[in-house]
Amino acid sequence: MTQVSSVKQLLRSFWQWFDTSDSRGAADADAMRIDWVRVVPFIGLHVTAIVGVCLVGASWIAVGVAVLLYALRMFAITGFYHRYFSHKTFRTSRPMQFLMALLGASSVQRGPLWWAAHHRNHHRHSDTEHDVHSPVTKGFWFAHMGWFLTRAGFRTDWSVIPDWKKFWELKLIDRFDVFIAIGLAWILFWLGGFLQTHYPELGTSRSQMLIWGFFVSTVVLFHCTVTINSLAHQFGKRRYRTRDHSRNNLWLALITFGEGWHNNHHHFPGSARQGFYWWEVDITYYGLKMLSWLGLVWDLKPVPAELRLAGRVQS
Repeated sequence: MTQVSSVKQLLRSFWQWFDTSDSRGAADADAMRIDWVRVVPFIGLHVTAIVGVCLVGASWIAVGVAVLLYALRMFAITGFYHRYFSHKTFRTSRPMQFLMALLGASSVQRGPLWWAAHHRNHHRHSDTEHDVHSPVTKGFWFAHMGWFLTRAGFRTDWSVIPDWKKFWELKLIDRFDVFIAIGLAWILFWLGGFLQTHYPELGTSRSQMLIWGFFVSTVVLFHCTVTINSLAHQFGKRRYRTRDHSRNNLWLALITFGEGWHNNHHHFPGSARQGFYWWEVDITYYGLKMLSWLGLVWDLKPVPAELRLAGRVQS
């Protein structure tokens, strides 16, 4: 029976590469152990990025596409996965939320509902034993990337996101998010071939565009995003007396488009702006502000003046 159960779990883990709806086994005794079958694509992503760069070389166009996709997808993660789906700090239309959910899912950071559920639980249990990615209670590496490789981390807690259950298109993205990432990889592969054939002077190719535009950009994007889990609760300054160890960190704010103002955020998660003051660079907020001028988002929630001043560590 043990061998049969092991085979079933093996097949289930393999199937979850493509269909994330089956989360059985997430509450058993092994829930916090890393599911190594599901880790294979994650390892492959990193190996391909490193080895691929050595094999295909670089061109300005391939590196430029990598930087552009880093920026676009970072904005989708920080502006929509985080500030919209997790905290509802502004409003937008159903088509717009769908398009940004697609862009966010292409980041290989799972679907928007899974992301929102885990983040809401993070705020509920921040830096306690129930916080799955706290570096204070779980250590750096587990907080950085170990937590989501477990069966418990794979599960979507639908009980904390009842507001999103009615959107069938978001549930579909959440379930089959891997195909969106594969689609982006295919588009980049095609683009590289098109440029190689019609604009050979650019010096790029199918493989080079795929490696830089998808693999390198995705790996860098992932590790920059999760520094907020692993580093922003350990390094930086605390302006507010929050019940966790969140900190403000300029360098993390720059690479994550404003997420590094993490102590601000934990003090008041309901604001679309995480850089509370003009000198706190918050690129995501600037992007949301520009979208609001175009009428694509609206009702951006500000930081109430009294909350900005309340609870400060120093006056």
